[in-house]
Amino acid sequence: MKTLVIVESPTKAKTISRFLGKDFVVESSYGHVRDLPSSTLGIDVENNFEPKYVIPKKARAQVKKLKELAATSDHIILATDEDREGEAIAWHLVQALSLEAKSEKRPASPKTKRVEAGKAKNIERIVFHEITKSAIEDALKHPRAIDIHLVDAQQARRILDRIVGYKLSPFLWKKVVRGLSAGRVQSVAVRLVVEREREITAFRPQEYWSITAHFNDTQPFSAELNRVNGKQLEKLALASKKQTDEIIRDLENAPYTVLALERKTVQRMPAPPFTTSTLQQAASQRLGFSARQTMRIAQQLYEAGLITYMRTDSLNLSAQALQAAQTFIQSEWGDAYVLPAPRVYKTKSKGAQEAHEAIRPTDIAHTPASPKSQLDSNQYKLYNLIWQRFVATQMPPALFEATTADIEARGKQAVYGFRATGSVMKFDGFIKVYPIKTTDTLIPALTVGEHLSLERLLAQQHFTEPPPRYSEASLIKILEKNGIGRPSTYAPTIGTIQERGYVEKNDAKRFVPTEMGTMVNDILVEHFPTIVDVQFTAGMEEELDKIAEGGLEWVPAIRKFYEPFEKNLQNKYETVQKQTTDEATGETCEKCGKPMIIKHGRFGKFIACSGFPDCRNTKRTPEATLGIHCPKCKEGDVIQRRSKRGKTFYGCSAYPKCDFAMWDKPTGEQCPHCGSLMAEKGDKKVCSNKECRG
Repeated sequence: MKTLVIVESPTKAKTISRFLGKDFVVESSYGHVRDLPSSTLGIDVENNFEPKYVIPKKARAQVKKLKELAATSDHIILATDEDREGEAIAWHLVQALSLEAKSEKRPASPKTKRVEAGKAKNIERIVFHEITKSAIEDALKHPRAIDIHLVDAQQARRILDRIVGYKLSPFLWKKVVRGLSAGRVQSVAVRLVVEREREITAFRPQEYWSITAHFNDTQPFSAELNRVNGKQLEKLALASKKQTDEIIRDLENAPYTVLALERKTVQRMPAPPFTTSTLQQAASQRLGFSARQTMRIAQQLYEAGLITYMRTDSLNLSAQALQAAQTFIQSEWGDAYVLPAPRVYKTKSKGAQEAHEAIRPTDIAHTPASPKSQLDSNQYKLYNLIWQRFVATQMPPALFEATTADIEARGKQAVYGFRATGSVMKFDGFIKVYPIKTTDTLIPALTVGEHLSLERLLAQQHFTEPPPRYSEASLIKILEKNGIGRPSTYAPTIGTIQERGYVEKNDAKRFVPTEMGTMVNDILVEHFPTIVDVQFTAGMEEELDKIAEGGLEWVPAIRKFYEPFEKNLQNKYETVQKQTTDEATGETCEKCGKPMIIKHGRFGKFIACSGFPDCRNTKRTPEATLGIHCPKCKEGDVIQRRSKRGKTFYGCSAYPKCDFAMWDKPTGEQCPHCGSLMAEKGDKKVCSNKECRG
């Protein structure tokens, strides 16, 4: 009896085939086998938004192969991923391969236990959290039908995104410039970046001061002024040097006495296991990975059978994994590091999806050193991060002895309170496996009533800081906090807004909106406010969740959005004027003599002849020079440029005559060892010549 098992990727197929016998043929669909057409809307809005799916050209050969295999198989198993996307791929496979399979309809109430409908005789659907022998064997014992509610939720998202993209983008082409695009989630992300930039621009720093008392009795320590006449001092209370100097003068020759002491043990708990968003955030902060890079590597680790499914917003951990963790921790570090009972986490994510597990290693015994030889350096780094985080969740908290000393100083005009705080780690707990930054701050052994010897008073000027620009990690965090998007959408959203040229990263890897991004955002905010409204978009995500749970039909949900959207769009075509973005240059076209103007295109500004389309003369806009001569040709200057994918790099102004280019920003200094340009790498200066060991 021949059984055909279909999965999405060849790597996943190769891993699964190791666990199955010779009667199984495991084949890949290579992703989606059907999609909406690329050249048209592909949705019949007059007929209940019926999608008109096609088999993409790149998938046709594989679909033909799968059809032939299915025709000669006695049994077909659809083993695509367990989320909405995977469920949709399984459903599309049934349609594309002309198979017969019944779908599972669940009760409308999500609280009601899910039940199965009948299944076709030779087609089954299996799901699993991890690609291991035991997980595959268990899945084969518990097949089910295709969950049509999950399919509906994925289809509804696809149709919503297609409507917004295909309807709004032509509007932007007509009213702004060709090549622009709008998206249901991407436009909200751009709005967050634009609004943060405006907060920063509008920010006016406020001056404030602090006063620190430095003591040196048995050992040096310091205390901050925090009270005046018993009243708590707010952060901005000392607003000027004059006010601060008055306090300093009042404290001349004042006695300092220990007023109160408190010592207590403080626990620091481990962070929960990784979800998709927290993995992307941690990989960005600790490893410098982009969200897209993190997901690509996580997919590789999952398909190799090393970690559980990587698109999840669940904090659930299986009982077997928890038991294995306790056994491993006891054997490695002893009883002091074993919890009396497994630590269980509850999912708090807004709109958490299907009951997946958190991201964890499939086998805790596979320490990072075990598969290191099979992994490249980035795969190893991410696996190590996931392994450490999971193990840490089942270890005791770190214990610190925290000391607080309140010190009183009686001045001529007022009584001043200073506070010294210290912290010393007494037990490392989970920090033994998942390192975090801790610094011991020591306070000498003091007693209440003890008189202290003041060494000096230090007054320091400060200014309030504007809110920080978003990094990839913080943008994902705010998207998740507001319920915008889901685990599968964070990385594509962040990639898209950069590829469209709407935002770019500065030297600190923080997002800054481009002129085009700001312009498009302002048009959408003014004329299509619901499309870029955070709460509205989050509400749509909640409706998609209800569709997935069987609590809402997808067609009415789409209609509720589409009808007012389409009416408003048609109105805006009539009332919104074409945006003038052209700028005069003062130059004349050397080909036809008409004025040259600066125009905005999809990839930024460029200079073009105003006689277009009769004259198609174009030029690059002059790039700002860094004041560094090109080290290769010695004629051009090094300038900042952008690649077609929107990534900043530094090249020669004489291009294409000279092809000098580098990714890191040059400092202008030369390497003392090889003479190459030095470059900025984070907060360090390094030689740009990779072969230089200096």
